[in-house]
Amino acid sequence: MAAEPTIRVLLIAPSLRILGGQSVQATRLIACLSQAPSVQIDFQPIDSRLPDWLAGIRFLRTACSFAAYCARVMARAPRYDILHVFSAAYYSYSLWTLPALLFAKLYGKKIILNYRDGQAEDHLKSWRSAIPTIRKMDAIVTPSGFLVDVFGRFGFEAQSISNIIDMSQFRYRRRGKLRPLFLHNRILEPLYNIECTLRAFALIQERYPEARLTLAHDGPSRPELERFARELGLRHTEFIGRVPHPKIADLYDAADIYLTSPDFDCMPGSLLECFASGLPVIATRAGGIPYIAANEETALLIPCNDHRAMAACAFRLLEDQALVERLTARAYEECQRFGAGPVRDQWVALYRRLLKVDRSEYDKGYP
Repeated sequence: MAAEPTIRVLLIAPSLRILGGQSVQATRLIACLSQAPSVQIDFQPIDSRLPDWLAGIRFLRTACSFAAYCARVMARAPRYDILHVFSAAYYSYSLWTLPALLFAKLYGKKIILNYRDGQAEDHLKSWRSAIPTIRKMDAIVTPSGFLVDVFGRFGFEAQSISNIIDMSQFRYRRRGKLRPLFLHNRILEPLYNIECTLRAFALIQERYPEARLTLAHDGPSRPELERFARELGLRHTEFIGRVPHPKIADLYDAADIYLTSPDFDCMPGSLLECFASGLPVIATRAGGIPYIAANEETALLIPCNDHRAMAACAFRLLEDQALVERLTARAYEECQRFGAGPVRDQWVALYRRLLKVDRSEYDKGYP
């Protein structure tokens, strides 16, 4: 029986030097696809290691990073069958995805746009370069049915392949009677509307003066958010900065309620991590969140920018042990379907389809 040909894939994505779910998912996807015997997966980070003296020179730093990135992709692309590119919206798409598209077409390689930004609709509407260049992609893949629907409204056929949750990295703790210990674990930037969470916490502290809120990670909005927390008179509110991913499980284990209030979102991996940890979730119905979290079944979902609804949901969880147990048990069951095996198989099937590799010619024993 003929040996199955190796499919050579270059994954282009942020490295763990960049905060955010994309870098975490890239790391998990590489580990997952490395277990597929028919795939050779290699990594090209969009962020380059540059001299320290460049760090404070914003535009020069970006120009040097862009030049280094383009040179590396141009040199590496001929050695691969497929360029698999993680992409966000706006300038990120223009700076990192469009050069990959250029080199894929230059060398006759297949390219996958793995789009991961809840702001897709505005990007497609407002950036003239978006639609014409996306038409040149060989496949569009998103982690959420939400973005499949968005692309469909613009005439694109997209496929959903979910994010990966490695449940072995998290400790499931059964929760019943909760303590007023809250966690927020998103990058501190405007699209996540963290002010809404802070306003909700102010209401929570009126009823539970001992309540605590930990805000993990960093971001450009941190100074304004710290100032806003002081203006609200919040107590026991700690901005702890960037947390290494191996330590995230400890944060989930220490908290009893997770709060997140984005205005835009795609498929936040932090929600799956909460599910795997037994941590009850209160979230806005932004973007792709309702596609992975069902209201009153696996989480409590509220309208965007409604801090009163968020506080009311927190009171429900703190005062209804049966609700907590029902939500967290169902959420833990739900996150089982985001395991590495099913996700790996979907990616391998897509790679084969793009290269027209006929599975029937090869060993059927592949798991």
